[in-house]
Amino acid sequence: MFDKVSEALKSRGFAVSRFGTAAEAAEYLNRSIDNKTVGFGGSVTLQEMGLYETLGSHNQVVWHWQGGPELRREAMTTQVYLTSVNGLAETGELINIDGSGNRVAGSLFGHEKVYLVVGRNKIAPTYEEALWRARNIAAPKNAQRLGAKTPCAAKGDRCYDCASPGRICRTLVVLWEPMTGMETEVVLVDEELGY
Repeated sequence: MFDKVSEALKSRGFAVSRFGTAAEAAEYLNRSIDNKTVGFGGSVTLQEMGLYETLGSHNQVVWHWQGGPELRREAMTTQVYLTSVNGLAETGELINIDGSGNRVAGSLFGHEKVYLVVGRNKIAPTYEEALWRARNIAAPKNAQRLGAKTPCAAKGDRCYDCASPGRICRTLVVLWEPMTGMETEVVLVDEELGY
């Protein structure tokens, strides 16, 4: 399943690892990240995989979901950063939408290495379809999870490009290639993870 997207990502300069299950991917990350400071971006995928607890046993892990919003800034200064994406095109573009910007900012600068963990449900054939997925599937589900007062959270069916004060879609980042000077690895998992 991952042959096309793996080749596209590699041709763009990303490191790629592939796993059949979330448990296998979690075991790989647990072996690969040791005695480091590790920042987490908001991610249902990482939560479902239990990575905070696993990595926290032998790393210093910083996650605002576990310690409060003031930890967002601290997570930006860690050696390693983990998050997911809202959409991944088979052509290799990685798409994220964010509300406060910490998650996308953490994927762009300041770390020795960034891992982007992606379940098969987030992969779409083209950039346009991956962007559509990020806006119309991932964003409404995240808005509902956060209890946002937005049309997409109320109806759960699509993006309304609203002007609501509670809007969580405030920025869009597309990674075409890894950022200069920072290794970025895409961890592909053949299970549905997150939104």
